[in-house]
Amino acid sequence: MEKKILVVDDEPATLEMLELLLGAYGYTALLALDGQKAIELFEQERPPLVLTDVKMPVMDGMEVLSRIKKIDPSAEVIVITGHGDMDLAIEALNLDATDFINKPLQREALDRALKRAEERIRLTQDKENEITLEISDQGVPRLVIRGSIGAASETALEHAFSQARESRPDRIIMRFSDNAAVNGVGIALLTQQLVACRNAGVRVVVEGVNENLRKIFDVVGISKLTSMPDAPM
Repeated sequence: MEKKILVVDDEPATLEMLELLLGAYGYTALLALDGQKAIELFEQERPPLVLTDVKMPVMDGMEVLSRIKKIDPSAEVIVITGHGDMDLAIEALNLDATDFINKPLQREALDRALKRAEERIRLTQDKENEITLEISDQGVPRLVIRGSIGAASETALEHAFSQARESRPDRIIMRFSDNAAVNGVGIALLTQQLVACRNAGVRVVVEGVNENLRKIFDVVGISKLTSMPDAPM
């Protein structure tokens, strides 16, 4: 099956480089030098995956992201931000981006972002549960989070945490798969549940967080509400 990806950047050399890289991954890249062309291509081709730079003239990447999400809320949109620009990354997540890559682009970072996006697309297509509750051999509740956590996850997230707290454990493990993504609404929902756990005297231990999520959690304060060891417990 043909894999399509829309790539948006106002620098021709960057587009050419990304087309070559993405071709090596088996993608057919739809190229747009500006936001308006990107929207036109998206409406015509409906690719499941979009990679867009943020800082562009006329129509920036945030506007591209917002318009694409209005056309197809299920589209996976990865934004390209300046090095260390977490404010832009969080703004993009608030507009329902599912991942971000910092400039200068590194092949390893692109590879990881694409693999995470492909797995989230597969989960959506297969209608697999994104939040599941397990009990470890030691009797500790473990929430396993896969795919994208956002507004549609509110009921499942609330139910899973409520069930996990029923046995009054001293801790809950929250395990993120590598493909997990959390948008702005998802951050608010997670924070709400973590505060409820803290108020109930339940410690939440976070495992498996990828580098991007760890950066976001540090900035928005989720790290302060959890224990986040470097190695899985």
